[in-house]
Amino acid sequence: MSDYAIELTGINKSFGPVRANHDINLAIERGTIHGIIGENGAGKSTLMSILYGFYQADSGEIKVNGKKITIADSQVAIAAGIGMVHQHFMLVENFSVLENIILGAEGGSILNSAIDGARGELERLEEEYGLTVDPDAIIEDLPVGIQQRVEILKALYRGAEILILDEPTGVLTPAEADHLFRILNQLKDQGKTIVLITHKLREIMAVTDNVSVMRQGTMVATRKTAETNVGDLAELMVGRRVLLQVDKGDANPQDVKLAIENLTVKDSRGVTMVKDASFEVRAGEIVGIAGVAGNGQSELLKAISGIQKAESGRILLDGEPIGVTGNADPKLLRHRGMVHVPEDRHHMGLVLPFEEYENSILGYHDDEAYLNGPMLNIAAIRADADRKIEQYDIRPPNNRLKTSNFSGGNQQKIVLAREMERDPVVLLVGQPTRGVDVGAIEFIHKRIIEMRDAGKAVLLVSVELDEIRSLSDRVLVMFAGEIVGERSPETSEGDLGLLMAGINNEAAA
Repeated sequence: MSDYAIELTGINKSFGPVRANHDINLAIERGTIHGIIGENGAGKSTLMSILYGFYQADSGEIKVNGKKITIADSQVAIAAGIGMVHQHFMLVENFSVLENIILGAEGGSILNSAIDGARGELERLEEEYGLTVDPDAIIEDLPVGIQQRVEILKALYRGAEILILDEPTGVLTPAEADHLFRILNQLKDQGKTIVLITHKLREIMAVTDNVSVMRQGTMVATRKTAETNVGDLAELMVGRRVLLQVDKGDANPQDVKLAIENLTVKDSRGVTMVKDASFEVRAGEIVGIAGVAGNGQSELLKAISGIQKAESGRILLDGEPIGVTGNADPKLLRHRGMVHVPEDRHHMGLVLPFEEYENSILGYHDDEAYLNGPMLNIAAIRADADRKIEQYDIRPPNNRLKTSNFSGGNQQKIVLAREMERDPVVLLVGQPTRGVDVGAIEFIHKRIIEMRDAGKAVLLVSVELDEIRSLSDRVLVMFAGEIVGERSPETSEGDLGLLMAGINNEAAA
């Protein structure tokens, strides 16, 4: 049998005029953990989608365990021993663990017998790989770390010898991520081959044996992980030296610009998502909110920005109250100096079919600078868009390009430019670098620091703990809708991780 689990030779894939993969050659050794990194749009996901059968290559050759194979669809990939754990889990939330694992692989017309047979196999897999899960638990009742185990078990149940994981730690606490890495190493020790797609370079260094770097649709390098470092990998990804550490001086906090008092927010089901939250943000400081996704951070930002009503509590913007128990007017808040970079730029920050210049004024289109009488002044709007494009290094520099055609990092810059250029009193930033490549991360971090140093009050929400610790002057931690502690950004990742898991260890202060 070949020493390589996967061999890709001369893989090409285009979508219209866009060449996503160009003459890709990649060999992944059997029984190793192989990382694949690259900027947004580098072609990583396309390449893995070809390997898993979602796309077919325009040309090139695929070998699995030394044998040439044509992967026409995911069923062929699964039959060849390839499994994939997607970034957004493919689970039916109101099904049990066992029902999800056998879904699509029932193996017979009598469901009860299939379930009974699967139960024994699941017990064997759990024991062999240390992936303990209650087979009768309902998916929606499980924490995300356990749901991820279910996805891995689902792939193993289908006979996967090669396991592809796409951004697997995006929704995990540090402790959960560490546990995942132990599982991956155990799978490797059992002879499985792991392909890890991630933008977190420190994870690459911590868990992989080899790492391949893609840039602009090509494979630019493959390195033994022990023979490289984070700085070299970042430079290979973007083609230039990247500043990985946030360079900022001490904060100079002044007057309170945003005050949250006993704020409680419920979702559409009546479930309390934010419970009695109170804190302040001063001019000239960044207050970061850390927490695993789904612990109330999103609802908190929506309530502060006027998008979602609160059940009770008060919000004061520059000393003046905001009406929060009825739907506050986001437009009025913008004019009062509160700007919002939403967590989900696609659904809340941009209209993707619009051209860049149209999105550059979204929400501010009634500003006199953009009007010519009752009509929009298109020439003025496009000139303003060009200025923002230059200042925020938005690529390509074309204000007539549809926003959907920009990379994720450049889409985020469009939103940041629109909001930051309003000279705000308070800047709300949700997940500023979600899905953003390392070069754009560097730029975005610099801009946020510049806003703080210009005397703005910045409230930052991020599931990236490194980002929270690097940017924040004070860190609040949310768990199950409550602010469970305040810490210095120098607090260790482990201690913050305990708080994020609901363990309030005062010794961590």
